[in-house]
Amino acid sequence: MAVIRAFKCVHPAKGLASEIAALPYDVYSRQEARKQVEKEPFSFLRIDRAETQFDENMDIYAPEVYQKAHDLLYGMIAEGSFVKEEKPCYYLYELTMGERSQTGLVACASVDDYLNGVIKKHENTTEEKEMDRIRHVDVCNAQTGPIFLAYRNQDMIRGIINLVKKGSPMFDFVSEDGIGHRGWCIDREEDIAQIRDTFAAIDKIYIADGHHRAASAVKVGLKRRAEHPDYDGTEEFNYFLSVLFPDDELFIMDYNRVVKDLKGQTEEEFLEKVKLVFDMEAYEGQYRPERKGTFGMYIGGQWYKLSAKPELVRNDPVEGLDVAYLQRELLAPYLSIKNPKTCHRIEYIGGIRGLNELERRVDGGSAVAFAMFPTSIGELFAVADAGELMPPKSTWFEPKLRSGLFIHIME
Repeated sequence: MAVIRAFKCVHPAKGLASEIAALPYDVYSRQEARKQVEKEPFSFLRIDRAETQFDENMDIYAPEVYQKAHDLLYGMIAEGSFVKEEKPCYYLYELTMGERSQTGLVACASVDDYLNGVIKKHENTTEEKEMDRIRHVDVCNAQTGPIFLAYRNQDMIRGIINLVKKGSPMFDFVSEDGIGHRGWCIDREEDIAQIRDTFAAIDKIYIADGHHRAASAVKVGLKRRAEHPDYDGTEEFNYFLSVLFPDDELFIMDYNRVVKDLKGQTEEEFLEKVKLVFDMEAYEGQYRPERKGTFGMYIGGQWYKLSAKPELVRNDPVEGLDVAYLQRELLAPYLSIKNPKTCHRIEYIGGIRGLNELERRVDGGSAVAFAMFPTSIGELFAVADAGELMPPKSTWFEPKLRSGLFIHIME
């Protein structure tokens, strides 16, 4: 059963949330991070990517970089830019994009639940990506980027959330990308107990986004356990910062594909191959897939509607995914993209960038683009429940959680 714990949150002082909040550290290249910090000098990105505080020759993994992150964080706490609550509480984090909103519960999830499978994973992690965040969390003694978790909606929790949201928010701002951000504190003992007990009856929680951050937080927790063999499980290092969203509020966007070349084939030859695995029809204007099993393809200035052939569709949590069908039936056999994780001839374009971006890539020199129907949250749950892994770049969640709004100090 899931252990979801209240915690003594460190958060921006009143009026500073909009200046501090930052997109996740890993959406920026090194040059982009430096430019963003120059533009927003109070942004939490300067802590998440502390190499921005050194000249461009500094090794981004140098010990001095992580120590700088530590010093900046605790300097902001000392000067009052961040405030630490005296009492363990839960929090709410609402994000609004256009006409839709989603509200997550900010809390700490359990290292043991990650290890024993109560927290379900659908993606592999790589050690190289983990090591950076392991060092960052360990040196800062804090988790600064929340893990995006999902759970099947619970009416009891939704009732508490709706009641709390009638009160005044801790912060309320719109970021430069147009996303609205609001937060509340849940401090009534009755509400805290009810939320804790409701989650204690749930046997499955899912990582939606942030697999590397989760794995890193867990490994730091295990490191601390080894350093403190007398630990009893109540210590903060046994838990990691999370925002938990009900499944019916989540929005997964398409994660599209662009292939740079046709592996020596002419467009006409390739289109004949496409007809072997899809029902294909030319489409006037852009084609955005309207249901599972349909795909858009842009090649040679023309959009096509593709429909998977029923006899080639597989009834399997992983192989039944649209992204798996495209990879298995077309990209691997006819474009020689055998390993989509390592092949440099394929690019992945988040749906937030729209179909115009696919046209731009192909018109600019790439060979062909595929517009995907979004993977559903139900499909994600099914893969995780089966103990399987999603193909790479299967899900694109929007909006992105901001870092710096909620921090978990591991002491």
